[in-house]
Amino acid sequence: MPAHHRITRTLLPTAVALLVLTGCTSGADEVTKPDTSVPTVKFSSELSHVHGLHVSKDGTVLAGTHTGIFAIDASGSTSRVGSSDDDFMGLTGVPNTDNLYASGHPGPSSFAANPLGLRSSTDRGVSWMDRSLAGEVDFHALTTDGRLLVGHDGTDGLLVSTDGGTTWTPGAALVAGALAINDSGVWAVTPAGLEHSTTAARTFSPVPKAPRLVMITGAGDALWGIDEDGYAWRSREGQDWEKRAQVGTVDALTAANYDTAYAATSQALSTLN
Repeated sequence: MPAHHRITRTLLPTAVALLVLTGCTSGADEVTKPDTSVPTVKFSSELSHVHGLHVSKDGTVLAGTHTGIFAIDASGSTSRVGSSDDDFMGLTGVPNTDNLYASGHPGPSSFAANPLGLRSSTDRGVSWMDRSLAGEVDFHALTTDGRLLVGHDGTDGLLVSTDGGTTWTPGAALVAGALAINDSGVWAVTPAGLEHSTTAARTFSPVPKAPRLVMITGAGDALWGIDEDGYAWRSREGQDWEKRAQVGTVDALTAANYDTAYAATSQALSTLN
C-alpha cells in the first residue's frame, strides 16, 4: 500500500466542522488597546472565493481563488498569475519565497484529476507540478515551512509529509479548521481552541492563554490570527498575545513577518501591522 494512503478516512459531521469556524469568545488578555484603523484597498475586480493568501519573494500578495491565482498590487489591481483556472484550495507556501503548494479542483479548461491532490510551484504560481494524492485528497488547510508539510482534508486527522509532499503519513487525529507553522512548531485551530505541536504534527497540546481564533498563519517567529469577532492578534511564541485591529469577517490570512500580515475578502485586502 502506498505511503500516502491511510487505512480509514472518516468524514466529519458538518456540525463539528462548523464549530472550528465559529469558535468562542476570546479569553486572552489584551496587552494593548487595538488600533481600529486598518489600511485597506478595494480590488479593481472582485475575486471569486479567496481560499488562501501568500507573500511572494518580491513582496507581492498572491491569492488562491476559485478560478486561479491572482497577484494583488498596492493599489488593489488584480492580475492573473499563469493560465490556470483551477480552484486553488488551501493555498500556502514558504513565506517570502516563490515556493507554493495548493490543492483543490480542476477548472473549466483543465483535464486534471478531481480533486487535484497536492500541487507545487516554484515560480509563484505561474506553473504547477502534480506532487501526490491526485484524485484522492482535497486539502482545505495546508501549511509548510519548506521542510514539513501538514494538511487537513476534512476527515479524521492530519496528513504529514517530510519530503515535499511526495509521500504522506498520518499525523494527529484532530480536526483542524486552520493550520500554521512557525519557528516554534505546528499550530492548529480546533473545536477545543488553539493547539500546538513540537513533534511535527504527530501530537498536540492545548495553548491555554490563546485567543479563540478562527484563522491562523505563521512566518519566522511570528504568529498572526483572527478571532470570531474579527480582531487580529499576533504573538511570537504563542504565549503572549497582542490584540490588534478589527478587520471583521475575512476569507484568508497570511503573514510576511511579525510586523506585517494581510487579510482578504473577495473584494478587498487589509494590511495588518
